[in-house]
Amino acid sequence: MNRLLKLIDSLIDCGKLTVPVIAQIGQSGYEPKNFPYHRFLDKDEFDRHISEANIIVTHGGVSSVITAIKHRKPVIVCPRLEKYGEHVDNHQREIARSFAKKDFVLCCDEDDDLLEKIALCADKVFREYVSRTDNIAQIINDYLTHNL
Repeated sequence: MNRLLKLIDSLIDCGKLTVPVIAQIGQSGYEPKNFPYHRFLDKDEFDRHISEANIIVTHGGVSSVITAIKHRKPVIVCPRLEKYGEHVDNHQREIARSFAKKDFVLCCDEDDDLLEKIALCADKVFREYVSRTDNIAQIINDYLTHNL
């Protein structure tokens, strides 16, 4: 997500963001100049970085958001938006707002100040996310066992 990477790079460059930053940038066309990054990390390396993080800033993909909140870290979600060509629609904004409304994350929309969101993480008490994946898997397994 070039827009977010450029913003963070800019905040570091002007001295407004002074904490260590590391990123997984995937296929982004922008390569950060002021912080280390990886195109892709394997699961173990990714989990290690998440465990060591104080705050996680992520795009609004459900998998990324859930991975972050399962680690019980403060999470700031910056949704990818259609108007910037970052996604085909604005479903990530809806996802970010939904998770924020339930107090699992902070949503940093395009007009919000990322530094303010980072500062809010210091005192914010996030609700614990409880996954229902195991429940769903058991229901499916029971159905298949008894109906096939």
